[in-house]
Amino acid sequence: MNGKPVWDVGLLESAAHRPSAAMFGEEAYPDVLDKAAALLQSLAINRPLFDGNRRTAWLSCVTFLAMNGVDLRPDIDAAEQLVVAVASGEADEVELIAQALREPVVAEV
Repeated sequence: MNGKPVWDVGLLESAAHRPSAAMFGEEAYPDVLDKAAALLQSLAINRPLFDGNRRTAWLSCVTFLAMNGVDLRPDIDAAEQLVVAVASGEADEVELIAQALREPVVAEV
């Protein structure tokens, strides 16, 4: 580690833009939970930071949802299991990750 927290700025930017991905005018992730799942997956798998990628992926996901009016209150153990599964590639489909995020949703505005 060279004293800088970001290992690859391109991977970080790519992850940040993935929720808004579109092709031929169609959103790749039309649902806010799909967008959050894509963000979580990109940060957890691509590891753009030297350290804390899983924590950052989870916090980014929860913050993204909160900023979009979704109140997520997951069981901490279930959240950890989800992030570990995503980071390891076990949970490798955005739709499945989004489904796991739907379970602890308290309210959507």
